[in-house]
Amino acid sequence: MRCDILIQGGTVYDGTGAPGIQADVAITQGHLTAIGPSLGLSAHRVIDARGLVVAPGFIDIKTHSDFTLPINPKAESKLRQGVTTEIIGHCGFSVAPCLPDKVKLLADYLNPSAPWLPFREMGFGEYLDSFPATSVNAGMLVGHNTLRLMAMGMAQRAPTEAEMAHMLALLQEGLQAGALGLSSGLFTSPGAYAQADEMLQLARLVEQHHGAYFTHLRDESNGVMAALQEAIDIARACRIHVQVVHFKCSGVDNWGQTARALEQLQVARDAGMDIDCDAYPYTAGSNPLKNILPQWVQAGGVDAMLERLADPATRERIRHEVERDGLNNWGRIASWDDVRISITPHQPQHAGKTIAGLAQERGMDPVDTLCDYLRADRGATRVLITSISEDDVRELIRSPAALIGSDGNCVSHEGVVSQGMPHPRFYGTFPRVLGRYVHREQVTTLAHAIFKMTGATARALRLRDRGLLRVGMCADVTIFEPDVFLDLSTYQDPHRYPAGQRTTVLVNGVVVIDHAQHTGALPGRVLRRSADGSVGFTEPAKNL
Repeated sequence: MRCDILIQGGTVYDGTGAPGIQADVAITQGHLTAIGPSLGLSAHRVIDARGLVVAPGFIDIKTHSDFTLPINPKAESKLRQGVTTEIIGHCGFSVAPCLPDKVKLLADYLNPSAPWLPFREMGFGEYLDSFPATSVNAGMLVGHNTLRLMAMGMAQRAPTEAEMAHMLALLQEGLQAGALGLSSGLFTSPGAYAQADEMLQLARLVEQHHGAYFTHLRDESNGVMAALQEAIDIARACRIHVQVVHFKCSGVDNWGQTARALEQLQVARDAGMDIDCDAYPYTAGSNPLKNILPQWVQAGGVDAMLERLADPATRERIRHEVERDGLNNWGRIASWDDVRISITPHQPQHAGKTIAGLAQERGMDPVDTLCDYLRADRGATRVLITSISEDDVRELIRSPAALIGSDGNCVSHEGVVSQGMPHPRFYGTFPRVLGRYVHREQVTTLAHAIFKMTGATARALRLRDRGLLRVGMCADVTIFEPDVFLDLSTYQDPHRYPAGQRTTVLVNGVVVIDHAQHTGALPGRVLRRSADGSVGFTEPAKNL
């Protein structure tokens, strides 16, 4: 018997949480065809995996790579971490559907997250059908904020009956096309204007199509427990999987609540609800700078916000509310040094500076500095916000209910996506878990960490042929040296790939990362949800 690729002599972790075993792995025509000790097969290529871990390709359940994959199809920062599949369209932000008269509105709205991405009119089906060839697999979500923009713009009110019907029709089109489900970003406008009945109507349509619901909670800081309950209520009312994305208890006043929140999730799971959360292994998050302002400041869109920010009375009101409540969705921070400029398309010279540092340079109040900066950059700035407890990060790494998601875009050392100073999670999430929290700190075991990145994630997503190393499954495989595979990306120097010269990654049986170098291959596939709710590749292999 002859196979295409034989991975020989590695320690195989199958993605179920079971301990590793010494075994060979055979791959033929993009699928796993044999797994066992000393298979003795001939192969077109043999990969020597002695001393290495062989695992399913990591599944990044929470990303925004829809903003970069079309212009960075090699997805280097993800593949070099071992990621073979990304789920995109999160936090209510999706680049489709985009109606003819709403292209500029959507482009302006997503400008802080996707400043270099071209936008065009397209339905969700066209979006999936025309997605370019990439090196990673991708599954897409329909964003609630995008639905609201298409149906009613930035209006700060409940939808009319006609507007609600419009949103439902757009969501239906996306679900019929194969979207994995619906995402929401209830923390920011216009999603924040939605009440429970609006979200329930959308979730019931998702239920009819056996999809899933992915939510950025309405509040991740002072109201995090009530916001978590809102997500649990959706899981109770609709028999769908609910994923609480990038879960955190943000703000110094809320540190230490993660254990209580995980208990709240476990109670729901014990009662039969299908609900999980995911998290990234860092104490800083990232968001458009405008989103840390009170929601009323953002009402009406970017132009209306920028006009408000010129008003001294508006600035004084912002200052008062921040002093009283902390930052919108982020809570109280130690100081303005904890807000660092990440990506700023119109003022790139300031990337890496903090709001406190800029204020000191200018001899100004931090809130005035922030408002002036937003006006100068037309709302397009992204920032890093340090607001999470390290102890809470460890609690999530240990928890079997918390999966691993980067909340990051695929970027690169080269091209337009190399600009700015992005969050280090873009480059380091998965090796950080394995290198720091498994190998160095022993917060959890290697088998458990791999399970949280593969088999458990595949179960949550209902991936029918990925996430495990089993005969017949698609050959998405990550091979790495466990003692060496470490994150090198930092807040000060983020554009650094992980350590480990023996890292090799296969996507659909094609070697994409070969000894830590990209081969240029683009074997990724668009994954679609089928009528039964399972997710996989159901169209001709146009991306191969």
